[in-house]
Amino acid sequence: MTKKTGLGRGLDALIPSGDFTPESPSEISTRGYDSLPVTDINPNPRQPRSQMDQESLKELADSIRVNGILQPLIVTPADELGKYTLIAGERRLLAAKLAGLDSVPIIVREASEQQHLELALIENVQRTDLTPLEAAEAYRQLADDFNLSHEQIAQQLGKSRVSITNTLRLLKLPEDVRQSLAKGNISEGHARVILSLPTPQSQSAALQTILKHELNVRRTEDLVHKLLGQRPPSEAKPAPQPDVSFLEERLRQRLGTRVNLHQRKKGGTLVIHYYSDEELDALILRILGQSD
Repeated sequence: MTKKTGLGRGLDALIPSGDFTPESPSEISTRGYDSLPVTDINPNPRQPRSQMDQESLKELADSIRVNGILQPLIVTPADELGKYTLIAGERRLLAAKLAGLDSVPIIVREASEQQHLELALIENVQRTDLTPLEAAEAYRQLADDFNLSHEQIAQQLGKSRVSITNTLRLLKLPEDVRQSLAKGNISEGHARVILSLPTPQSQSAALQTILKHELNVRRTEDLVHKLLGQRPPSEAKPAPQPDVSFLEERLRQRLGTRVNLHQRKKGGTLVIHYYSDEELDALILRILGQSD
């Protein structure tokens, strides 16, 4: 019976589902994979992750000390004789070094420069989420360096085209807004709302107001409406009932955007928010029950 790895199409293509026959006569690990000294593995030059959570890395190192490395790293031969370049498994490699391992289980595969980036991105997206800006930069590399369309990137990574397009839009933010997003001072929700403003100057001004008054995403929407000259709500709304909040949260998770449910004695209104034409297209497709 084929074992499901849950690694995505790109990694599944490189990791065999059945027994693995090593490609070189190096030391064989107990799991049937080649073993390679950690000093012979160079980092992936196309690795999209720019930061690594040290606490998470320490936890992985502790697990490796007890259980070993359960999933082999994927490498490709480097230009330097006897050296290999990492394709997928950066966290495992760093954790293995932290755990004091001299060697790690590996699978050797040929891979193009584009595959280096695609596979590193797939692994990070599926195992430990990239930050929004790290994902955006990786998508940009796929688009600019390899001439892939947003649709092609989406197909490679198992995402919707709209998701790729919206994430790439974050790179259009001014530097101070990107820095605040990278540091976690604002969320991706804040950043997407800020993108509604027409100029870098207005976006930076909105950021300062958000930080000064510690605005949540909903209050940030009110701020942006005012800056755009749109009419703000006439009066504050009472806090929704728990059952209404539960329904709003379920709808938000299903549709991927903020949803407000306003109940009256008879009937009510359902408000679905979107922040770009692309998001509107995706919402329409979801509501009509079609694949996005």
